[in-house]
Amino acid sequence: MARRLVGFHVLRGMGVTLKTFCETYPWGRAVLRVLRIPSTNGLVTIEYPEVKQQHSERFRYFPFLVYDGTPDDLRCVACKICEQECPPQCIHIVMEKDAQGRPVKVHGRTLPAQFDIDMSICMSCRICVDVCPFDAIEMDNAYELSASDRFEHMLFDKQRLLKSNEYFQQIKPTEASEVDQRLAAKQKKTAAPAQAQPASAAPSSPPAAPPGAGPAAPPTGRTPGPQPTGPPRAPQSPPPGA
Repeated sequence: MARRLVGFHVLRGMGVTLKTFCETYPWGRAVLRVLRIPSTNGLVTIEYPEVKQQHSERFRYFPFLVYDGTPDDLRCVACKICEQECPPQCIHIVMEKDAQGRPVKVHGRTLPAQFDIDMSICMSCRICVDVCPFDAIEMDNAYELSASDRFEHMLFDKQRLLKSNEYFQQIKPTEASEVDQRLAAKQKKTAAPAQAQPASAAPSSPPAAPPGAGPAAPPTGRTPGPQPTGPPRAPQSPPPGA
């Protein structure tokens, strides 16, 4: 009995394949209409490259570096966290330094002089995105990157990795909105202590004197003693015979 059921389902699956094959051609669809079998156009694939598939927002392929405004305003500070956490070790970063070996800062941040990713061994695992504390690296959805030479074309340098935040908002609007909100909250939290510090450091001005009052007495450096609170005493007369 079990063998009969297996054979039945095999034939049923082959029937689905035959029906899809017939739906692909005009004569096949005519045969299906004569047999009164519902049919579609039979096209189950996309005619690439004339037609390209619309991927979902969560689709990821290779990483790219995000900058705000101009390409020199990189979010990356060359901290090398992504380089250390990358499983296939395909990321290589060199920090920008001056002649004395000190880090160079642009827009208040350090920046990488060299940022290379070997796309031929990249796993598209997104670990570099998750560990980045500055939201400087994100996953792209561009997949037409095939080449005959893996050592030159598939080695992406910093210039090829740079893409604007507007591009990130275009391909992944939901994730980009969450990142922008997170960065705005961090910036607001950092700016709050900086604004409070000058206000607390400013000297307090003395209270204004009421109208008609004379000039205030200069400070003497002595602490005034307790003042009498009762009515003033009358002067005492000297005793007789004094």
